[in-house]
Amino acid sequence: MPTFKAYRTFEENGQIHSRFVDMKLDELDAGDVVVRTKYSTINYKDALSYNGAGRIMRKFPTVAGIDMSGTVESSSDPRWKKGDKVIVHAYDMGVSHDGGYAEMVRVPGDWIVRRPESMTAFDAMTLGTAGFTAAQAIHLMQHNGLKPENGPVAVSGATGGVGCVAIEVLAKLGYHVVAITGKAKEDGDWLKSIGAREVVARQSIDFTRIRPLGPATYAGAIDNLGGDMLAWLLSMQRIGGTVAAVGLAADLKLHTTVAPFILRGVHLLGTDSANCPMSLRQTLWNRLAVDWRPDRVHDQVRTIDFDDLPTHFDAYIKGMIRGRTVVRIGRDTHP
Repeated sequence: MPTFKAYRTFEENGQIHSRFVDMKLDELDAGDVVVRTKYSTINYKDALSYNGAGRIMRKFPTVAGIDMSGTVESSSDPRWKKGDKVIVHAYDMGVSHDGGYAEMVRVPGDWIVRRPESMTAFDAMTLGTAGFTAAQAIHLMQHNGLKPENGPVAVSGATGGVGCVAIEVLAKLGYHVVAITGKAKEDGDWLKSIGAREVVARQSIDFTRIRPLGPATYAGAIDNLGGDMLAWLLSMQRIGGTVAAVGLAADLKLHTTVAPFILRGVHLLGTDSANCPMSLRQTLWNRLAVDWRPDRVHDQVRTIDFDDLPTHFDAYIKGMIRGRTVVRIGRDTHP
């Protein structure tokens, strides 16, 4: 049986570390469909998992990588056939089931999204899990009443994978986007180039003086940080504001009051991309391929070779990366 290259995470002698290995297909976790990987990406969650920093992995050893795009190699599921163009992300991918940092992936047929015709494998991973999460957050906010005429929408963690896609998609939809970032001086012009109307330096916000209700400023927000940032954003919402919580880069805990919810009718929306129903998942990918396609973000991604993957994780953990990173895995890089 031929072997293929994979980046696998191990727990040995109480330590978690990752390395490249050669694997055989029957060593992968069980699944109905085998997919040949063309591209993957780096998400914040991937950076946290490679050395155990975020306690992301629930099983060892596991091939890392929470998303991938490629073509079906073989299938015992009648819904999928050899040559089908697909995306796989979420569920237990790269967490407790072998993930996308491998030349071959084996997964249940229920986990697979059909790649839209106008979307290449590379296009899909310029978005990846982060881009999909941004789309899901916007969908949830609009479902709960957010409209451009309601007022400005804030996006925290603006230079990250979720943040930059959210900014461009919201701008395309006609929203006045306020980007909140700790790198306003370095990246302010870049954020405006992808659609932000205003850029607010995170350092200008006094989180020690968060009031139960602050000035009614924003009609909505997408928050990547959690903790004090989320509490502040909730306090700053207008009546009927919608806030999508998508990450915890700053803090898992949330110290707030019920005031925004009972006095301004604010909606706090949990954005769980891992368990998003497949019907909505496919709908959102179809939108990202056409009317929600973030062209500016797409054109500014960095592409790295599979061999160079381990050298890029620390920069994500330290918040030094802006935008998206695509990992070229397949020997055949045709769309």
